[in-house]
Amino acid sequence: MVDMALDYPEESPRGIACKMVDEKQYYISESSVYRILKSNGLITTPVFDVIAASNELKDKTTEIHQMWQTDFTYLKVQGWGWCYLSTILDDYSRYIIHWELCSTMHTKDVTKTIDKALEKAGVSNDHRPMLLSDNGPCYISNELKQYIHNKDMEHIRGRPLHFS
Repeated sequence: MVDMALDYPEESPRGIACKMVDEKQYYISESSVYRILKSNGLITTPVFDVIAASNELKDKTTEIHQMWQTDFTYLKVQGWGWCYLSTILDDYSRYIIHWELCSTMHTKDVTKTIDKALEKAGVSNDHRPMLLSDNGPCYISNELKQYIHNKDMEHIRGRPLHFS
């Protein structure tokens, strides 16, 4: 195992354990590989990149209905199956303007939720909120792009793997 670790320095203990099974037909746990490699000086303390998080967003909202956030949440109902909660949240007030319980996560579900939120909020045609979403398939579709354009709204999407 030490020789294998030296031959494949980029592999993690998990990768070495898998290679042992695949190539040597010998099972050894990942934790055992780690302990053996650590005792032979082949595991070092990882180097961490320290990235300072901002205390505030760069472009904070300053009023209600300036920006709305939208997303889906998965819910599994025992004996029934999966359902999807589509929400519109006001970024400034953190108030959920509207939600829809949907059987899919299609663009039509998003547009229905936005339509109801616009109706409930009573925002005028000359002051439409920006829409912030992730990069899910329904949010990057051409159908939603056209819908947003027709509603005179702006759509911004968060960076992938950016959780703030």
